[in-house]
Amino acid sequence: MTRDEATDLQEAVGAALTERREFFRTEGVHREDGTYEVSRRGADSAGNSKVFESFEALTRMFDRLPDEFTADDVGRTGITGSRRHMLVRHFAEHPQFDCGISHRNPLTAEKTCEERASDDAELVDAIAD
Repeated sequence: MTRDEATDLQEAVGAALTERREFFRTEGVHREDGTYEVSRRGADSAGNSKVFESFEALTRMFDRLPDEFTADDVGRTGITGSRRHMLVRHFAEHPQFDCGISHRNPLTAEKTCEERASDDAELVDAIAD
């Protein structure tokens, strides 16, 4: 393999390991070291980002949040300041997380899990019978 071919391969591997995904107000980056960074879209300071040990760590945090959650609920996990609101928005924007913004003031997201919806439908059917 030539030096140029090796350089091209190294760049391709680096690009595969680092994936940036932009949403409306936030963006997420899967970094080469396995961490996952959530930041405000277009922001350039560390005050506008939060780095997680992995994407799975962020997913576990989401799973521990109540069915309807606010920035205060996110803050109970130790995240402070405007990062709390940023994470509420990121959860609502990222397709991996089954939730959406239900109120703007205070900023509130609501999980829209399909399993809960089917459980609710079964309950309604049982009551109707």
